[in-house]
Amino acid sequence: MKNKEKVTGVILAGGLARRMGHQDKGLISFKGQPLVSHAISAMWPVVDELLINANRNLEIYRQFGLPVISDQSDSFDGPLAGILTAMLYSQTGVLLVMPCDSPLMRVELLQGLVDSRYEHNAEVAVAVEGGRWHPVFLALKTTLREDLQAYLASGQRKVEAWLARHSTVTVDFSLQAEVFVNVNTLEELSRLEGQG
Repeated sequence: MKNKEKVTGVILAGGLARRMGHQDKGLISFKGQPLVSHAISAMWPVVDELLINANRNLEIYRQFGLPVISDQSDSFDGPLAGILTAMLYSQTGVLLVMPCDSPLMRVELLQGLVDSRYEHNAEVAVAVEGGRWHPVFLALKTTLREDLQAYLASGQRKVEAWLARHSTVTVDFSLQAEVFVNVNTLEELSRLEGQG
């Protein structure tokens, strides 16, 4: 096991995908496989257990052979709700997070998030590129669950504002900016497929 601590991974597939016509983004096909399959391939080599956070089509997601966890509320409260659910479920000290709609993400970059958090003894490691945070690519301590629970209970939803409350190390992905290409519309999906 290459990690110094046990790590749980969560793939966030719980959104409403409004710009995708409310289709379930993780199940949309990219290069012959559902988007969530690409995320699984990038995550599995880095983590000890892997979860899918989904709020619809749970039976279909279960066919991937992983635990499927849904948000605590049914109001689609954004990525932090999925992160909190994974923290509550996880038995490990570290949670690695990525969304289901970034099919170009690579194993070694996710490993870099886990390693940087550990090396800096930070509460959170977050991916940045060109000075811009990508706050759904994270490695974080699961001991932050109560703080996150309180933050969401207060009605707040912004990921970056919550992260700013904690000791955070940034991991620069500027040389691999293409891995952040995410699929928000069917047009973006077909353009990305055409590039391969």
